[in-house]
Amino acid sequence: MTVFNLCILIPVYNHEGPLPKIVEQLGPYKLPCILVDDGSQESCAGIIRSLSNQYPWVQTIRLESNQGKGAAIKAGLLLAQGQGFSHALQIDADGQHDLHDLEKFLAASRLAPEAAVIGLAIFDDSIPKLRYYARYLTHIWVHINTLSFRIPDSMCGYRIYPVETCTKLIQTTALEDRMAFDTEILVRLDWQGVPVVSIPTRVTYPQDGVSHFRGWEDNLRLSLTHARLFFGMLRRLPKLLARHFQ
Repeated sequence: MTVFNLCILIPVYNHEGPLPKIVEQLGPYKLPCILVDDGSQESCAGIIRSLSNQYPWVQTIRLESNQGKGAAIKAGLLLAQGQGFSHALQIDADGQHDLHDLEKFLAASRLAPEAAVIGLAIFDDSIPKLRYYARYLTHIWVHINTLSFRIPDSMCGYRIYPVETCTKLIQTTALEDRMAFDTEILVRLDWQGVPVVSIPTRVTYPQDGVSHFRGWEDNLRLSLTHARLFFGMLRRLPKLLARHFQ
């Protein structure tokens, strides 16, 4: 039986404003926390170092240059594996996620430790309309590339990963380094038969929030990722069809 040993994983890139409050709110859970500094400027890097000094349950690693959210998550997952964690709870550093739902994610992961537990975002009026409608295109591609509706929301960054399964995938497959990582890893986990548990959760876009979604560039990279996954789906078509009809 797998020992449930979870850490929190937060990729950080110039989020010095919301990050201290997020870390403070995590204190009552008494869970180890890894802050991955994705090449932040010194004003943020200093905040990250101070948080690791202030809270004994917080540790940090730094990527010397900005490599992208996916690269930060991959580095964090490999560190989590090396330290013996079985699961990693990913939270974004921009303050979008409702930490009151954290217990729901933990409970679901304990009940299904082999699963990826993912957030199903419930938005309010703060979400930019272009981002809201663009998400539906990704949802359609994910349904096509898995031949299923098993992943209702591949873009919500609030999730729990089974660490060993994910690190094996990271070590054997060239995964996206930037925003498309969130979607790609879930599709590839689904191809491996990893179950997915979805947790509805409220997501807000703070008025003073820092978003590093880079419009045309990230949408292009996401489109290219969908295309690669589509051809990967075609190679796995017989297996996915058999799974569908089971």
